Amino acid sequence: MSEIRFPLPDVGEGLTEAEIVQWRVSPGDRIALDQVFVEIETAKSLVELPSAFEGVVAELLVEEGATVDVGTPILVIQTDASNVADASPAPAAAPAGAEVAAPAVPAPATSVEPAASATSAPASAEAPDGGGAVLVGHGSQAPARSRRRRHPSPGGAHESLAVPAPAPAPAAASAATSAVASAVAAANAPTAPQLSAPGVPVIAKPPIRKLAKDLGVDLSRVTPTGPIGDVTRDDVIREATQASVFRNIQTPDQPTDRETRIPVKGVRKAIANAMVQSAFSAPHVSVFVDVDASRTMEYIKRLKASPDYAGVKVSPLLIMAKAIIWAVRRNPTVNAQWTDEEIVVKHFVNLGIAAATPRGLIVPNVKEAQAMSLVELATALEQLTLTAREGKTQPAEMQGGTITVTNIGVFGMDTGTPILNPGEVGIVALGTIKQKPWVVDGEVRPRFVTTIGGSFDHRVVDGDVASRFLADVASIIEEPALLLE
Repeated sequence: MSEIRFPLPDVGEGLTEAEIVQWRVSPGDRIALDQVFVEIETAKSLVELPSAFEGVVAELLVEEGATVDVGTPILVIQTDASNVADASPAPAAAPAGAEVAAPAVPAPATSVEPAASATSAPASAEAPDGGGAVLVGHGSQAPARSRRRRHPSPGGAHESLAVPAPAPAPAAASAATSAVASAVAAANAPTAPQLSAPGVPVIAKPPIRKLAKDLGVDLSRVTPTGPIGDVTRDDVIREATQASVFRNIQTPDQPTDRETRIPVKGVRKAIANAMVQSAFSAPHVSVFVDVDASRTMEYIKRLKASPDYAGVKVSPLLIMAKAIIWAVRRNPTVNAQWTDEEIVVKHFVNLGIAAATPRGLIVPNVKEAQAMSLVELATALEQLTLTAREGKTQPAEMQGGTITVTNIGVFGMDTGTPILNPGEVGIVALGTIKQKPWVVDGEVRPRFVTTIGGSFDHRVVDGDVASRFLADVASIIEEPALLLE
């Protein structure tokens, strides 16, 4: 018997500690190679750790909620094969040379298979590959072995090779037949656009089901509007938006405790350190501009109706992201990094997106955003946002950013003074877009207006560069057709 003490690895550059959030295994459990056995929280991200060994979990060395340093042992694994077998209850012994057969299922009248040879080798009492005894229809099969299905034959060639098993109870067989018939009938019957009745399967494509899961939407409560009574992407988003509104208007009861103490650790500790470092090391300068975004809103409407953008989320943030990439080409010094010895201007754009998640603020970035088409950028932004909401953003996705955009307009805010993401010299804030009185050709008209703000590191970006850059971003929001140039 040998024991392996699994140390906490460094899952990101410069990681020194992590918090044990949830164990996925318990002492005595079998653990396979690459099986996720624990969730840890690093600086701003939740990471699932896979096992590098196979064996039996002997001991959990760290409790959930504890913070440990990199290199500290957190798990003990026994790798002796005999212990793996002893970790699970042994199957009932079978007579020597006998094979435990599944309950016989009558074959359809139209299905005829030749009987297997009577010289077929009897099954070993030990399951192949250490899989253990499994129920019919579950578990794993040996990849290199295959046998034809055995059906009862008049010759009785198999009577000496199988232990007789009782036929399934008539009531159970009848119930199974009824369940199958009900499922087939429900799948073939057209569904009216109404809430799904209890027990009736919801018609939705796999991507729609994943989107519903990501947004926390119960598909059985969604009113389907698809052509065959299926749930569409818009149905899910509408339900999620309504649920969000209702959650926001609910007022919780006043706590009975006079105060609540929240430990400063994990995400909150990382946010605090980053903001202090940024605010007190980089001299911030902020500029703002009001923009007529009416043409951007019209452009978004046309994109949503385009077949090329079917199934892709299109929002003002997408146009804003593309505008920033375009403006960086005209003002490259806003896409740079300050060091004590030199200014490093980046000729690629890893566009950071400030995302508010239940675990706190994180800033993952879209790698090589300057090389993406508009539809590719839209897909990347959507995937990045969904991953952040799930708390599954990896450390590598938050490293190497060059410039950041934050969409405070989703919270109804007109503008703000964003703090730079450490290591960057520019960040742009997009305010809410709403109709306001706007002077057009000497006349006051209702237009969709927003305010764009930006903060810059004044050691690198002078006031004229910051102003030109923000003016370029504003020009795209006013006239997105400039992106076609």
